[in-house]
Amino acid sequence: MLRHDILKEVGWSDMRLGIGLLCLCVLCLGLSREVPAQTNVVGRWSRVPDLPFAPVHSHLLPTGNVMLWPRPGIDLRLWDPATATVSPLTSAGYDIFCAGHTFLANGSLFVVGGHIDDGVGLPHASAYDPFTNLWSSVPDMNAGRWYPTATTLANGDVLVVSGSIDNTVGENRLPEVFQTGSGTWRDLTNAQIRLDLYPRMFLAPNGRIFNSSPSMVTSYLDTSGTGSWTVVANRSVDVYRDYDSAVMYDDGKVLVIGGGDPPTNTAEVIDLNAASPAWRSVAPMAVARRQLNATLLPDGQVLVTGGTSGPGFNNIDTPVFAAEMWAPATETWSTMASQQFPRLYHSGAVLLPDGRVLTIGGNDVPQTEVYEPPYLFKGARPAINSAPGAVGYGQTFFVETPNAASITQVTWVRLSSVTHAFNTNHRMNRLSFSQVAGGLNVVAPSNANLTPPGHYMLFLLNSNGVPSVARIVDIHGLTSMALGH
Repeated sequence: MLRHDILKEVGWSDMRLGIGLLCLCVLCLGLSREVPAQTNVVGRWSRVPDLPFAPVHSHLLPTGNVMLWPRPGIDLRLWDPATATVSPLTSAGYDIFCAGHTFLANGSLFVVGGHIDDGVGLPHASAYDPFTNLWSSVPDMNAGRWYPTATTLANGDVLVVSGSIDNTVGENRLPEVFQTGSGTWRDLTNAQIRLDLYPRMFLAPNGRIFNSSPSMVTSYLDTSGTGSWTVVANRSVDVYRDYDSAVMYDDGKVLVIGGGDPPTNTAEVIDLNAASPAWRSVAPMAVARRQLNATLLPDGQVLVTGGTSGPGFNNIDTPVFAAEMWAPATETWSTMASQQFPRLYHSGAVLLPDGRVLTIGGNDVPQTEVYEPPYLFKGARPAINSAPGAVGYGQTFFVETPNAASITQVTWVRLSSVTHAFNTNHRMNRLSFSQVAGGLNVVAPSNANLTPPGHYMLFLLNSNGVPSVARIVDIHGLTSMALGH
């Protein structure tokens, strides 16, 4: 009897256990439907038609289209964000693979150096006019440059540093400035030092050029006269960050992330507005990355895409598919949706005027994807009915919008010019504004050290953080245009 009772109890227990497991399974199945994160949290990736090649260089032109070229840099194409189609562009007349580039104040893409062979650079320089689809040559530089960095200065001139001359001489150690007024070069003979290839350079609030990485020692270059270098600070993380990415995410504030071999997930920031700027570590990414791309978004957050987490120059066995988002307010990271294709060496990411991000390239990867950040799934977008095409420094200009009452931020982001994990032309400003009848009065920045002359995507953002489709605005030294309203 006792045995029967025990067996009965065991049988009932088993039944209860079975029912419990069944309920648990049903519950888990129900929860599994809720597990996928929502697009308003992680965003969404979409595939668009393949490109005819794997781009190495990518640039958002003032026309709103994207200019692309592969290796060799002869077959240039124009990508239309509205249709995701490509059309041919004129060539510079020589191989501009592994050149440096930035935008001039007039909207032309300025390209320096180029390719003879791996490690062997061309001395040529040219400007591409996106409004006429024509190239114009300028005098050659002091020597060849392969993997140089070009940086637009506050007066519209362009600093060019580094780049390999050839495999015997090595890096070009003589910085030079292209003077847009005269169309001539000025050598900085007192500033000759060995720099990394494609150093991550930024125009700083004091008018000097800040070399942020990959080297452990970060410095200012004063481009006046014959030039001079000044050490700023050693970075806080003991990593040589080759193939890292870096962005100036606010006025004078720089974030560097990833890079190294083996790759690191560390991140650090520096505020160049401080009396004695110093690097400090912030929260690391979820995944170590090398060959990554960092992209500034209209709301000031930084999107990181692609890269490889494994050791070696370009480990194709360890691609990172999940994007990550860095919030400057909290200095923390959030994991976003995952893309389908690896974006490693020679990949790029470009912020589009509609707030999406185009991701392209990687060796032998013609497949192309577009990322829609979470802000595109948080409600209706504010609209810009009209905005001036050009403004002057410090001027107040009128932006017509039916959504003025809901606008909480006005930002603009300088056009992208990307190669080898670095966007040389990228930076953003937060603009002050006030509500007026029919729209907003917006005040343009007054300091060219914070806002070098050229074209920017102007965004209006509402209380949900949703950006408008941008209007591209040119800022330069206007003094007499009546742009207020």
